[in-house]
Amino acid sequence: MTAPRDTPASRRSRANGDGTVYQRKDGRWEAAGYVLAPGNTRKRVRVYGTTRKDALAKLTEKIAASNRGLPVPSTQGSVAAYLTYWLENVAVHHLRENTHTRYTTCVHRYLVPGLGKKKLAKLTAKDVRTWLNKLRTTCQCCTRGIDARRDQPRCCAAGQCCHKLLSPLTLTYIHSVLKSALEHAVREEEIPRNVARNVRTGTPRPRRFEPLTADEARQFLTAAQGHRLHALFELALHTGLRKGKLLGLRWEDLNLDAGTAAIRRTLQRTSAGGLTTLPTKTRASERRIALPTRCVQSLKLHHEQQKPEREAVGTRWQHDGHVFTTAQGRPIDPTNLTRAFITLLRKADLRRIRFHDLRHTTATLLLEQGVELVVIKELLGHAHIGVTATVYAHVRLRLQREAMTALGNALSHS
Repeated sequence: MTAPRDTPASRRSRANGDGTVYQRKDGRWEAAGYVLAPGNTRKRVRVYGTTRKDALAKLTEKIAASNRGLPVPSTQGSVAAYLTYWLENVAVHHLRENTHTRYTTCVHRYLVPGLGKKKLAKLTAKDVRTWLNKLRTTCQCCTRGIDARRDQPRCCAAGQCCHKLLSPLTLTYIHSVLKSALEHAVREEEIPRNVARNVRTGTPRPRRFEPLTADEARQFLTAAQGHRLHALFELALHTGLRKGKLLGLRWEDLNLDAGTAAIRRTLQRTSAGGLTTLPTKTRASERRIALPTRCVQSLKLHHEQQKPEREAVGTRWQHDGHVFTTAQGRPIDPTNLTRAFITLLRKADLRRIRFHDLRHTTATLLLEQGVELVVIKELLGHAHIGVTATVYAHVRLRLQREAMTALGNALSHS
């Protein structure tokens, strides 16, 4: 008598509504069940696995999501419908609010107008490539109606196209958002492969930046002397910390006796929560850095100067542990910090740069001093040294040329 196959066993003891699980002729396991679909309807979905347990786990996950009210998109639906589902039911739970807002803008401004009408299941790499090529050469003033909304049209509406094209970085970002959405569709087995991954957009050049020279940096710090946030600007130039990380620092993160700072959080303004302190985005961003003696002294002085501010405000002081606050003890809005920074640049008679360029200034000056790239990578909190090497490639190339020139002079007969 032959032993009973596993397939009949897999079909029994399944409760009503749990779906069915069985082994196919090709050896794979298939699970099928009914789940919630857009429009408050129900549809039968099928998932596959190499084992019964694998297939059943995938089906159980879909049914559980359906029971929570999350509809499963249909591959027969449009790309626009899937992107809407992805933004509202998936991305919103995995992205920070500001990132989700940028993704939403990207989807509605570029992806939906360009690919939205196509069927998700029929989207091809050629469709994506054709759309990106068109986007690369299309004037945004005309396409998005920017010129038509102006009081005095000066582009296509006036017969003089300004050719306002998207930058390579923006195109790469748009492509990455599409890849992220389709990758989730692959994970949920809505489509067999991510066609956007088969399209190459090229590696864009890093955004140009204008770091301060050593003389300009000294000039800036001199102008910042006496400013109530002098310690912040000094810390920014010596450590390369981003604006949000500086404003998110709390006194508990600092060990001034040991001369170290723990970078654990960042301060952001979000549309829903206002000024919000969030944990760092990646593990590489969460780190401990050494503080120069000059910064330790500035921070101790800053701590002493906070005492009279607290006494002056009295019970209205709203201090929650942040190192850098307003005169009333509240966290500092990043926009207000930028305004203070621009004011100091004017006072120092320096050209206007972004606050983020202080970070580039730190890295550039360290490279010029011969500091190893891996040390700069750890200080800046880059996840991979390749990021550091790419961003500061032009600085390293310049230093190589200077080194080769110096070597040539040393080896010359004159």
